[in-house]
Amino acid sequence: MRASADPFLSLRGVGKTYRAGGRETVAVSDATFDVAEGELLALVGPSGCGKSTLLKVLAGLHPHDAGTLRIGHPGFDPGRDIGVAFQQPLLLKWRRVLENVTLPAEILGLPERATRDRARDLLALVGLTGTEDKYPYELSGGMQQRVSLARALIHDPKLVLLDEPFGALDALTRERMNLELRRIWAGSGKTVVLVTHGVAEAVFCATQVAVLTAGPARMADAFPVTLPEPRGLDIRTTPEFGALTRRIYDKLGMT
Repeated sequence: MRASADPFLSLRGVGKTYRAGGRETVAVSDATFDVAEGELLALVGPSGCGKSTLLKVLAGLHPHDAGTLRIGHPGFDPGRDIGVAFQQPLLLKWRRVLENVTLPAEILGLPERATRDRARDLLALVGLTGTEDKYPYELSGGMQQRVSLARALIHDPKLVLLDEPFGALDALTRERMNLELRRIWAGSGKTVVLVTHGVAEAVFCATQVAVLTAGPARMADAFPVTLPEPRGLDIRTTPEFGALTRRIYDKLGMT
């Protein structure tokens, strides 16, 4: 874990309740954890437990209505310092790969030449050198998702939010993308929050795991993942990995 005395993310009892038609629906409650700068946090839990809602709260797309939330250090600008990638790559089919990657920087009005140079560097980071002039339909699902990750990094955000980015991929491609995510995270030095319903994926990818349960949605656990670095897929066969996954399954009532 990349330790820091001053957490980059700090949540204390954060909750979100939706109100409509005189009814209240608790989307998430009592989310409490700290994330140091440069860490990779996995938010894990079953479908409908509030993971994506909490991610939207972190992104500033939804206000929280309980608890306290602090993101970043002085000068942090949510509109400039957050990058987001979703389960579907959402690439524009009429734009080439390089142009898809540069889109957020264009919207922010960043210098064109420097942006295109950075886009090429990011495509190299995600292992897609040589695809700059291809269209999305010419890429596999895993390659498209890597373009999406590069796009999330193009404006050099301090915080990267990933909402189940590998959920639509087949199992083998998903495992390869887990390795890619670890490599990209290590190479970029960014603070990353990964939403997933995959228990093994959460433990493998993260330096810290936060567990959310459903019915009603609530924060159940948060703990560091102290597995050795660098991690290969074979670490999933170790007793230490098994103990961490069992801890999550126990909190989810699946043991």
